[in-house]
Amino acid sequence: MSRGPLELPAEDRALSPHTGWVRAHWEATADQLVDAAWRWASPGGALLDLPGRSSVSGVRSDGLEGFARTFLAASTRVAGAGGEDPHGLLGRYAEGLAAGTRTPGRPDAESWPLILDHHVRGQPMVESASVALGLRLSRPWLWDRLDDAVREGAEAWLRGALRHTPAPNNWYLFPLTVAGFLESVGRGDAETARAIERGLGLLESWYRGDGWYADGDGRAFDHYNGWALHLYPVLHAHLAADQHLLDVYGPRLAAHLDGFASLFGGDGGPVHFGRSLTYRFAAGAAVAAGALTGHTPLSPGASRRILSGCLRYFIDRGAVDGDGLLTLGWHGPHEASLQPYSGPASPYWASKAFVALLAPADDPLWTATEEPAPTETEDRVLALPAPGLLIHTTAADGIARLHNHGSDDIRPHEGNIAHLHDPLYGRFAYSTRTGPSAPTNTPDNHVALEVDGVQSLRCRIRPLGAGHGDGVAWAASAHRPVFPSGPPMVPGLRVDSMTVVRGCWELRVHRVVGAPLGGSRVRLSGWATGPDEPLVSVLVGLYGWDSSGPEILRAPGGTAFTRWATVPRLTASLTGSDGVVVALAALTGEGARPPSEVTTVAVVESASADAVEVRWSGDGARTRVDFTPRLAVRHVG
Repeated sequence: MSRGPLELPAEDRALSPHTGWVRAHWEATADQLVDAAWRWASPGGALLDLPGRSSVSGVRSDGLEGFARTFLAASTRVAGAGGEDPHGLLGRYAEGLAAGTRTPGRPDAESWPLILDHHVRGQPMVESASVALGLRLSRPWLWDRLDDAVREGAEAWLRGALRHTPAPNNWYLFPLTVAGFLESVGRGDAETARAIERGLGLLESWYRGDGWYADGDGRAFDHYNGWALHLYPVLHAHLAADQHLLDVYGPRLAAHLDGFASLFGGDGGPVHFGRSLTYRFAAGAAVAAGALTGHTPLSPGASRRILSGCLRYFIDRGAVDGDGLLTLGWHGPHEASLQPYSGPASPYWASKAFVALLAPADDPLWTATEEPAPTETEDRVLALPAPGLLIHTTAADGIARLHNHGSDDIRPHEGNIAHLHDPLYGRFAYSTRTGPSAPTNTPDNHVALEVDGVQSLRCRIRPLGAGHGDGVAWAASAHRPVFPSGPPMVPGLRVDSMTVVRGCWELRVHRVVGAPLGGSRVRLSGWATGPDEPLVSVLVGLYGWDSSGPEILRAPGGTAFTRWATVPRLTASLTGSDGVVVALAALTGEGARPPSEVTTVAVVESASADAVEVRWSGDGARTRVDFTPRLAVRHVG
């Protein structure tokens, strides 16, 4: 059957009752995505110059990116089929490899750019990892059949990744991947050993617990955990049959998936959070790696449900254009989902999801009957103290939400300044059905202090704790508001924030400390929704607001999910330098407006605003949020 520009097999609802997709759909998708990209190849096949805006790295680097990232799809597809290559994919890549590495660095029609330091147009280092991993996976059918001169040229080019400085984050896993390949073909030495030792050593220093790595020395926790920080070391260990490394990285992957698997919605979509979202179904790479190696809490049927659901989610929603190419964006093209390093071939890092094809056709991943994904089976609240994240799902509408009290994309040496604000990290909540509103529009899921008419931004986030139990979960953080213009940073100014989840509800408590006297306001917004993704966004003021009902503001720039949106917002006028505000928010599926859940709310010891206590309707349970001596939550059933 046809899905847009792709020609796919008929659905199999017996084996896959949730998605209808089986292994044949994966193979057909990989084949057609690769074939479409090759229509834009250079004469010698070394560069795939896909149409579109160039990245900051330039057109030649973008062409290498097209080769390397589609090669990853082709190599996993052929390796998973035991070398069967019905479309002759590997022959094309063998010719392109030879042409690209014959005279690298020359400005001719085929030569690949040299691998240099990350700050000197360093993108080729990223692509070297995809080339190396593709060669490692397809070794019997490609590398082993190359002429010695081609192998020598390819090795010389790849070694540039070992001799230059990566970016200070997951990039250190790219030289590791190159070194792992070279050692696997008998070309290891002290240089490759050093690259592997260095990469694994840094990875160890970035591990924070709960199955989550920081992406570097800061506090960036996002999809790079799955498609980079878990994927590369686990595949390296798996392909090398290194049981010692698998015993280290395998359990961490399983712990990661225990929470991460709940960040795929009932419609298959992953949570819209963090950078590089144009990689789309690469979000399933960690799920695939877990199923391949056995390091997963998921059954094979549930793993395939997540993987096929995610792949189909994007194919069905316009991720592939009329030429069969992956677009730069989310569903379809979407400029706000991109970073400056994104070029026409960048979306093909989605090829990492095809790691699932490394599991052979008779593996339970492909033969077991699909089972529901975690989001579809029950409501779930899960606090992850290490990254400062709170996962919140509701089975009735299949929405997964991520409340962010610990992840930002600010490196340790960078200041807490306005231009570092990123809507893909700085908002308090994200979901599988909504995206952040445009930077020039009213921000969604944001708390701002307004001084002299200028609203503050949330940049660097300091986690204060997280926990869960008895059906209630919470996470808390603090930040120092910064202003893009107008008033300077105020010494001692901070906002303490806590999200408490109960059912579909989010209790949002914010305490402002040290605000300038005279005219300061607090503004809190809820979920951004619009006509293209019909949902219900509720925001109710419980304490401290000028009015309990929100004003509804327009966000004509829309989100990745809807071309136009509205955002509910509450306002509180501060009478002193400190103040507490409490609100109730919810995001539900269309027609599922939640009933009122809170009957009373009070600030205890109001002179110092030390605590807030909320009594819930129905069972009369109480939730108490204490700000001193340290921020904590207690729930009394």
